[in-house]
Amino acid sequence: MAKPNPVEFLQEVQAEGKKVSWPTRKETMITTGMVFLLVIVASIFFLLADMVIRWGVGLVLGIGR
Repeated sequence: MAKPNPVEFLQEVQAEGKKVSWPTRKETMITTGMVFLLVIVASIFFLLADMVIRWGVGLVLGIGR
């Protein structure tokens, strides 16, 4: 396998970087908002699931009143 030429490698990296479709500011803000919303929804879901499981385990072990 031939050793790659560093200058040629950088030129190829630059050419590939120009092909990338970068998101607009609006798309980035919408995506970020959706991530925060889904984090909040997942946090609430896991909080409720934890409370239900804790309650169920308490009943099974006889420590829930």
